[in-house]
Amino acid sequence: MQTLQVELGERSYPIYIGAQLLAQAELLTQHISGHQVAIVTNETVAPLYLGKLTKALQGFELATVVLPDGEAFKNWETLQLIFDGLLSARHERSTTVIALGGGVVGDMAGFAAACYQRGVDFIQVPTTLLSQVDSSVGGKTGINHPQGKNMIGAFYQPKAVLIDTASLISLPPRELSAGLAEVIKYGLICDEPFLAWLESNIESLRALDQQALSVAIERSCAAKAQVVGVDERESGLRAILNLGHTFGHAIETHQGYGVWLHGEAVAAGTVMALEMSRRLGWITAAERDRAVRLFQRAGLPVVPPEEMVPEDFLKHMAVDKKVQGGRLRLVLLRQIGDAIVTGDFPREILDATLATDYRALVAQL
Repeated sequence: MQTLQVELGERSYPIYIGAQLLAQAELLTQHISGHQVAIVTNETVAPLYLGKLTKALQGFELATVVLPDGEAFKNWETLQLIFDGLLSARHERSTTVIALGGGVVGDMAGFAAACYQRGVDFIQVPTTLLSQVDSSVGGKTGINHPQGKNMIGAFYQPKAVLIDTASLISLPPRELSAGLAEVIKYGLICDEPFLAWLESNIESLRALDQQALSVAIERSCAAKAQVVGVDERESGLRAILNLGHTFGHAIETHQGYGVWLHGEAVAAGTVMALEMSRRLGWITAAERDRAVRLFQRAGLPVVPPEEMVPEDFLKHMAVDKKVQGGRLRLVLLRQIGDAIVTGDFPREILDATLATDYRALVAQL
């Protein structure tokens, strides 16, 4: 087992990474202060791992909330199911909410914990690669709105994050690939040597090699923990973690939540961000293509939906958390391993990026 620390003063917390950690009860119980625990999971994860978790929590007064599975249910109506469960079980302010599942479960359970009785403790137990390397760390919680993804939520840090790499064995290949999009992101924004390691190990990751997965998860979480420790509430540096996300969120919103997985949209959106960085003269076509090839080897889409026109992107990108003073800001690369958040770019460069024939671009590789 490896242990990382998210340094946030008195709100610092550990990230435990290793195989079969769900069976190690003390990793969880040391972070539970009361006698009540509410486990929030979904209908896909519950049959696989809920039994292991409840066994580890014997002796606590347990309540379980099983949500429908999918990004389409990341909304107010489903959030109410968590509050219904907490209230029906008469959970008090000393309760601890445990999120057992992927990014949707983690975001919603964390948001519910931030709101219930004005804030109760919660612990993240992510079971997908995407949630293990990204959404479970850093305290971003929330739900989607029909007009914009993750536009309603709160910054609310967990007491701990427990990452059991063995849970990835049950992950469908498409979901695994979606998680790899966020892993590749870290190499692009701040760790070029990690990007090179990924190029050498991407097949091992897709084959669920436990050693390779542990390395990728640890490197990803370490990168995110460092950024969050400097900028918890995304007032500056933390926004670099959103490379490709502004374009990607536009894809998710336009297509309908859940049609494209988040990681799939991020991959295609990152290709667009890289193309824009190239048009600005910051990276070369060869550097752009290096990333495109790695996304392809990870089993990810690298071309945005053919039916989306520039106006579709602009409409959705206008509803983005990085918009300031009505000005769109994007995460771009000055070079591999060096990301920047900027609104200082010529409009014609953005227009040309949106109008690029990405299918033809990729066909040349």
